[in-house]
Amino acid sequence: MTDAWNDAEIRPAVAADVDVVKAVTDAAYHHYVERIGRVPQPMEADHAANVAAGRVFVVGEPVTGLVVIEAFEDHLFLDSIAVRPDAHGQGAGRRLLAFVDARARALGLDEVRLCTNAKMWENQKIYPKYGYEFVERRVDGPYDRIHYRKRLA
Repeated sequence: MTDAWNDAEIRPAVAADVDVVKAVTDAAYHHYVERIGRVPQPMEADHAANVAAGRVFVVGEPVTGLVVIEAFEDHLFLDSIAVRPDAHGQGAGRRLLAFVDARARALGLDEVRLCTNAKMWENQKIYPKYGYEFVERRVDGPYDRIHYRKRLA
């Protein structure tokens, strides 16, 4: 059996994708609202501005997953990764994480950084499996976050 996501193109989001970017993000993060006691930051993002700035990349037709990234001088920041719950377990997240690594390399960056809410404990099991190492736990405003980094070879 082939992985359907191997053939799915990851492409930059365009203005017409803004509504689906919001919908996928909301679907992916909504179940955390009760657990963390507030709306997760990705749900409050300015999706139109992120798309216009070229920071959002989507996969699937229709879109089932996305990443929001931002390049800095010394690293690529993975601001958000979201996969529609009904698409979990089909490889979209794995493909998107591989895309982030490839994008960092293409930009000449040798490190990817991200953070996750401390109450999103599932992520604390996932990211180390993909080469991310714990950096620190830090409270940023109302968010208790675990910061990770991945050094690319």
